[in-house]
Amino acid sequence: MPEQHLSDAELAAQPAAYWTGIANEALVAYTRARLAEKGCTQPQFWLLRNLSADDISPDGAGMTLPELQEAMASYIRREDDLVSDAAELVRRGWLRQDAGGALWITEEGEQARLGLKRNAPAIRAVLHAGISDEDYVTTVKVLRRFIRNAGGTTAP
Repeated sequence: MPEQHLSDAELAAQPAAYWTGIANEALVAYTRARLAEKGCTQPQFWLLRNLSADDISPDGAGMTLPELQEAMASYIRREDDLVSDAAELVRRGWLRQDAGGALWITEEGEQARLGLKRNAPAIRAVLHAGISDEDYVTTVKVLRRFIRNAGGTTAP
């Protein structure tokens, strides 16, 4: 669909929820496509990150799937299937599961996480092309204000 030109006044009258929804879908789809090119789903990358002591996990301790689902509740999507994603990572040797059901990242998984992480700057560069850091910061501040105005809370 061709992009139509809207005046500033027309843009100002547009619902923020429409644009944030469109932006969210486009950004997530782009990021997931880049990860898929590397043979990984975004939820698999999140599993690795949440289990790595060098990333999100504070101590590198194993976590059960329910604990991981709770830890990722603010960003996991309805269609994501952590059970099958975790099973695939166990099959690859990137995670191991102990007798209590906790998943642990392996050395191979840590190396995979680091390899996937190296792609983040290229993904960011494409998504931020033509957007100054100043404009980006302003956008985030505006979004945080929308969230507070709607009764939500923002982390950090």
